[in-house]
Amino acid sequence: MWVVTIINAYSRENSLVMFEFKTEREAKETFIKLQNHKIFSEIIYSYNPATTLAVK
Repeated sequence: MWVVTIINAYSRENSLVMFEFKTEREAKETFIKLQNHKIFSEIIYSYNPATTLAVK
Protein backbone atom coordinates (compact mmCIF):
# COMPACT_ATOMS: atom_id res chain seq x y z
CA MET A 1 0.00 0.00 0.00
CA TRP A 2 1.20 3.50 -0.80
CA VAL A 3 0.24 6.60 1.16
CA VAL A 4 0.39 10.29 0.29
CA THR A 5 0.08 12.54 3.33
CA ILE A 6 -0.74 16.25 3.03
CA ILE A 7 0.23 18.48 5.95
CA ASN A 8 -1.26 21.95 6.20
CA ALA A 9 0.57 23.34 9.22
CA TYR A 10 -0.42 26.89 8.39
CA SER A 11 -4.16 26.41 8.86
CA ARG A 12 -5.88 26.92 12.19
CA GLU A 13 -6.69 23.23 12.38
CA ASN A 14 -3.16 22.03 11.48
CA SER A 15 -4.89 19.57 9.18
CA LEU A 16 -3.46 16.25 8.08
CA VAL A 17 -5.00 14.31 5.19
CA MET A 18 -3.93 10.85 4.04
CA PHE A 19 -4.70 9.17 0.72
CA GLU A 20 -4.16 5.42 0.28
CA PHE A 21 -3.27 3.76 -3.04
CA LYS A 22 -2.75 0.17 -4.10
CA THR A 23 -0.11 0.93 -6.74
CA GLU A 24 3.02 3.05 -6.64
CA ARG A 25 2.24 4.56 -10.04
CA GLU A 26 -1.18 5.82 -8.95
CA ALA A 27 0.29 7.29 -5.77
CA LYS A 28 3.15 9.04 -7.60
CA GLU A 29 0.78 10.60 -10.13
CA THR A 30 -1.36 12.01 -7.34
CA PHE A 31 1.70 13.13 -5.36
CA ILE A 32 2.90 15.23 -8.29
CA LYS A 33 -0.51 16.93 -8.67
CA LEU A 34 -0.96 17.82 -5.00
CA GLN A 35 0.33 21.01 -3.39
CA ASN A 36 1.38 22.01 0.16
CA HIS A 37 3.75 19.98 2.31
CA LYS A 38 3.45 16.34 1.36
CA ILE A 39 4.99 12.97 2.22
CA PHE A 40 5.13 9.92 -0.04
CA SER A 41 5.51 6.58 1.74
CA GLU A 42 5.16 2.85 1.29
CA ILE A 43 3.42 0.87 4.01
CA ILE A 44 4.64 -2.69 4.42
CA TYR A 45 2.65 -5.01 6.63
CA SER A 46 4.42 -7.88 8.27
CA TYR A 47 2.55 -10.46 10.24
CA ASN A 48 4.42 -13.11 12.14
CA PRO A 49 2.32 -14.97 14.75
CA ALA A 50 5.50 -16.04 16.59
CA THR A 51 6.26 -12.42 17.50
CA THR A 52 2.86 -11.48 18.92
CA LEU A 53 2.73 -10.54 22.58
CA ALA A 54 0.52 -12.32 25.07
CA VAL A 55 -1.35 -10.02 27.45
CA LYS A 56 -2.36 -11.49 30.80
